[in-house]
Amino acid sequence: MRPIRLVSAFVTVGAWTMASRIMGFVRDILIAAFLGAGPAAEAFLIAFSLPNMFRRFFAEGAFNMAFVPMFSRKLEAGDAPETFAREAFSGLASILIVFTAIALLAMPWLVLAMASGFAGDERFDMAVFYGRIAFPYILFISLAALLSGVLNATGRFVAAAAAPVLLNVAFVIAMVVADRAGWPVGDALAWTVPVAGVAQLALLLWAAKRAGFTMQLSRPRLTPDLKRLAVIAAPAALAGGVVQVNLLVGRQVASFFDGAIAWLSYADRLYQLPLGVVGIAIGVVLLPDLSRRLQAGDTDGGRHAFSRAAEISLALTVPAAVALAVIPGPLVSVLFQRGAFSPEDAAATALAVAVYGLGLPAFVLQKVLQPLYFAREDTKTPFYFALVALVVNAVVAIGLAPIIGYIAAAIGTTVAGWAMALLLWRGSRGMGDAASFDARFVTRIWRILAASGAMGALLWVAARIGAEAFLDGGVRYFALAALVLLGLGGYFGIGRALGAFTIADFRQALRR
Repeated sequence: MRPIRLVSAFVTVGAWTMASRIMGFVRDILIAAFLGAGPAAEAFLIAFSLPNMFRRFFAEGAFNMAFVPMFSRKLEAGDAPETFAREAFSGLASILIVFTAIALLAMPWLVLAMASGFAGDERFDMAVFYGRIAFPYILFISLAALLSGVLNATGRFVAAAAAPVLLNVAFVIAMVVADRAGWPVGDALAWTVPVAGVAQLALLLWAAKRAGFTMQLSRPRLTPDLKRLAVIAAPAALAGGVVQVNLLVGRQVASFFDGAIAWLSYADRLYQLPLGVVGIAIGVVLLPDLSRRLQAGDTDGGRHAFSRAAEISLALTVPAAVALAVIPGPLVSVLFQRGAFSPEDAAATALAVAVYGLGLPAFVLQKVLQPLYFAREDTKTPFYFALVALVVNAVVAIGLAPIIGYIAAAIGTTVAGWAMALLLWRGSRGMGDAASFDARFVTRIWRILAASGAMGALLWVAARIGAEAFLDGGVRYFALAALVLLGLGGYFGIGRALGAFTIADFRQALRR
């Protein structure tokens, strides 16, 4: 496979992920305007996080990380890949149907596990009600995630990357219609979740059929391939479980501070934009690419793919991290401060944005480093590293919460993210040349850091000079746009002058 295919595939996934994240911004802006950081907002955010948490546990965090390398090898060897995909599809569907039924009955306990601070107030009953409506989403979105793995392994990235846009478009339409019709906005959001899940699954079933993979539900059979898939997926599932416990720690800490779950969720949206566009796109594209290269014994090609993935991701996310840490106030006030979302809510959210921003490069590096393990069917080592990160997160978040309040949850997440990234990097040192950075990466990374630092100083000065403009309802959107364009122009200009990258690098990436 030529290097340009990796880059162009990354651009495809990143572009659609950008579209999804932009619609996600619109969604969260409307949630903030209609519901603020009040009980309905927090109840819905917890309810929606439940199927998403288990979806990452079952599909993206475990099943797919084991499934994609096995499927890629069968595809490369022509060893009945469609049969294997159908068996995996039926097996996953059977497990999820049973799990969903159990979860609906156990919803009060699941809500307590997510946010025990809700106990005894109106948020608890509301979260249980919303949770029972939204939870079936896990069935549809997990099967969609498996189909995404099939499509990504065959080099078809568009449908899988575009599907999340449907979810956010559905949310936006539901809120606008509910507001105009006088319906409860929180209820409308909850009912939209499973409807959007069906739409996403339908899109990917259609795309898979066009790619030559017709999925049909059948009675699940424990074939030798599925047994091997289960053996490989089990440690990844445990690792995924540890990651989700990390999220639980943060939400539990936040649930004891009124409004904190909403503040952290809105802050999460801001740092998830660059993380999704770059980190997730790199992870989606790099795993099947590395798996095929290792299968073919292409060490040099694997090293090039790994180095370019790291270089591209850091060139785009390090400046984003600096911007989130330097100008969180203008970002949050302009994007979210309206309607039910007060200046106090904006200030609390901005602090969380700055803390999350400091961890952004770590979360992206994890997306680059984990495929080195999964492509070799090593899911145990990341599990052990995730356990260490869990302990770090719990100690920091729970230990600091009585002293500094809700922000301890964000600090714990960031510190644990860096711990996980460092462990993954150290663990990859014994994997040979394919897991090492090439000379071009080593030369450019320091220049990327220098250009990002200079851009940060430029943004800081500009934000202080125009501080009043970001609070003026008439010009604040233009002021923020000007600040963002200044940062982009400054970074790319300084980076090009320092040799951190060339315009040709980005032009080549966008050519296809």
